[in-house]
Amino acid sequence: MSLRSLCTRWLALFALFSTSVLAASPDGVVAVSHPAAAAAGARMLAAGGNAIDAAAAVQFALNVVEPQSSGIGGGGFMLIHLAKTSETFIVDSRERAPAAASADMFAPDGLPMQFPLASTSGLAVGVPGTLRGVDTALTRWGTKTLADTLAPAIELAEQGFRVNRFLAADIAHDGGRTRIHPETAAIFRPGGVPLAEGDWLVQPELAKTLKRIAAKGPDAFYRGALARAIVKAQQRTRSELGAAGKGRMTLADLAQYEVAIRQPLVGHYRGWTLAGMPPPSSGGLTVLQMLGLLEHFPLGDAAQGYGFGSPKTLHTMIEAMRLAFADRALWIGDDDAAPLPRQGLLHPDYLATRAALIKTDSRMDPPQAGDPLPWDSSTAVRPKPSRTPQESPHTTHFSIVDRWGNVVSYTSTIEYTWGAGITVPGYGFLLNNELTDFNFMPAADAAEGNPGANDVAPHKRPRSSMAPTLLFKNGKPVAAYGSPGGATIINTVLNVTLNLIDHGMSMQQAIAAPRLSVTHAAGQVKCEGGAPFMQPRFSVATQDALRKMGHARLGEAGTEGCQETIGAVQAVVIDLASGTHHGAADPRREGTVVQVGQRLDGNQARKNYP
Repeated sequence: MSLRSLCTRWLALFALFSTSVLAASPDGVVAVSHPAAAAAGARMLAAGGNAIDAAAAVQFALNVVEPQSSGIGGGGFMLIHLAKTSETFIVDSRERAPAAASADMFAPDGLPMQFPLASTSGLAVGVPGTLRGVDTALTRWGTKTLADTLAPAIELAEQGFRVNRFLAADIAHDGGRTRIHPETAAIFRPGGVPLAEGDWLVQPELAKTLKRIAAKGPDAFYRGALARAIVKAQQRTRSELGAAGKGRMTLADLAQYEVAIRQPLVGHYRGWTLAGMPPPSSGGLTVLQMLGLLEHFPLGDAAQGYGFGSPKTLHTMIEAMRLAFADRALWIGDDDAAPLPRQGLLHPDYLATRAALIKTDSRMDPPQAGDPLPWDSSTAVRPKPSRTPQESPHTTHFSIVDRWGNVVSYTSTIEYTWGAGITVPGYGFLLNNELTDFNFMPAADAAEGNPGANDVAPHKRPRSSMAPTLLFKNGKPVAAYGSPGGATIINTVLNVTLNLIDHGMSMQQAIAAPRLSVTHAAGQVKCEGGAPFMQPRFSVATQDALRKMGHARLGEAGTEGCQETIGAVQAVVIDLASGTHHGAADPRREGTVVQVGQRLDGNQARKNYP
């Protein structure tokens, strides 16, 4: 039997042990956006590893099978809960700006660079943190070695895997990003032909890189020949930008990269507790702020007109999103670099003043950011508005719980789909374009005491939307979830949270239900309804009611205006009564759940997954 046939058989056998949602298991569950990556995590759990070990294996495998979304050339946020000590914390491996970065580097002539050019030049590449973050988590809280967790990814890169429709679509509709640099084109467009669904993708250079890291540790990435190759690769520019588009990262920037261990942002909603990502991500703050606004309304009470998908419910959600995103645009950045008014933005009295702006029967005028400073004890000052470029919908998220009750909720990315489009020559992995998450035009103003919360600065982390989340009841974790989707990540997490708490859905129902998203104060509405699994639908009558209230981008009256696809949630659930674990995955991508236990023992894991 050929190697390809054997791998195909392995994956077919794997399907017997996976689905979008599985029966309860006491021994651990993995929920991931790709079956081969889910298999890698299950392999660690089946071999006696914990959730941190499994998360490492999943992340490395995703570098192979979802290279357009995440990998060792990027960064992310790993939210961890340790059952034994009841500790919850975050491993922040967000990319950082190099030491030579400057506030005006995306506007050297006083005008912002065009995003398509800037984002595919080396100037956009931040110092990668994923590998250092994963290794830090393994060293402190894992039970497996780095080499153990790299093994499934090495096998996938060496032996190959079948290209799914999502990867094929991202190659076909790449905006030119897999064609700009020859090393990237050679992998994903061999001979000038884009890989199609069903093609077999083998990545020998990536396998060699992962083997090198397995043998020598993370310093093989952050120092030496590979580090020199990264620095050289990010010196590429676009001809239209000239020398201004060259990256500024040095060997010293790579060698000095450090992760941050952070405490989660904790908030409450109708008797439940949520732990999420603090700055430099805007995800946790914005989700909690929207929940604080919505707690002033009887969501879930169908008798008062606030059932799932009703005009009142959707209108109130839209207005809460608009208010929170107005605050997000002004106030949130890397508070390691400048203080932010976290306390004020979430203060009940401040949220009450903002919630009072929501009218139940009509759309408010575009809201301005509020002033939380009277409710805040920090030294934050009111910044000036600034413009940031678009955020990519392509990131990846996965969730894991192990037999001991340890939980991981992990979101990682290389920023825009295909990152900078630059594959490190000879090493087979893509570099991020994360620095485009900074303001292109600097907002700092010394005369006004404005620190420029999201301006580029040396060693600074750009603002993110990633929102890995843990939901607690009575101090115990009951669910972990998150999503890709750029700024829509925040609203996807909000939709799922409301579905669980206010609308009484199971996790799988909460994930499958159609979503609604607004990411600007101006209030352009995106909503779902194009897929049969998205139930219950937002009716045309409901859409017409929203149109009459003044909500934009829903099309003509009487038409189906909800045709978007928003996010891709992967989640695990812990049943406190029985101690069993469940998983739920999103059909919007190739979401896969694997339970570990009687149906998937260690021998089966080794047998079934390449």
